[in-house]
Amino acid sequence: MSAPWPKLKCGLVAILRGLTPDEAVAVASAVHEAGIEAIEVPLNSPEPFRSIEAIAKALPNGLVGAGTVLAAAEVDALNRAGGKLLVSPNVDPSVLKRAGEYGMVTMPGVFTPTEAFLALKSGASALKFFPASALGASGINAIRAVLPKETVIGAVGGISDADFSTYKAAGVTAFGLGSSLYKPGQSEQETGRKAVAAVAEYRRVFGEE
Repeated sequence: MSAPWPKLKCGLVAILRGLTPDEAVAVASAVHEAGIEAIEVPLNSPEPFRSIEAIAKALPNGLVGAGTVLAAAEVDALNRAGGKLLVSPNVDPSVLKRAGEYGMVTMPGVFTPTEAFLALKSGASALKFFPASALGASGINAIRAVLPKETVIGAVGGISDADFSTYKAAGVTAFGLGSSLYKPGQSEQETGRKAVAAVAEYRRVFGEE
């Protein structure tokens, strides 16, 4: 069973796709200092496990891990790198089982009620509705109506801080921010500015300090 979704100060996950090991700590630190504790390096980034290991060591209080995790062997590598967060675009029970053995926080991607219930049955910590922009807040809300009330609902894919209010009304409390927050080669200063703005908007919408 995966670890429960943690109580984060801010329900945002920074998706640093394309991040390189040389810039990993600087960019991740800028995001963390802005108030985003959950940081994901997708595995289709250059040498992702090197970046994850460096970030995990630099930010021991952060929830650091990998995205686009598709195989159990990748979960093993993530554990060796010190990652505690596993995000995937799909539901693979073998991946979730392995992550649960390591006590990781998991957020698999779902799009239908069938996938959502399979993810929960497989022990997911939270659900990542993906791509959220295609399903829309109304679609997520319709599916959420049949899910257990305690289910943590995340929206990822085509989402920016401009969408927080709309998706909050659909019961979404966690958001993965990708290209609206970080693009490959972007400086830590620019990433930090965007993170500060996203955190401020999240706190305005959700009324959290």
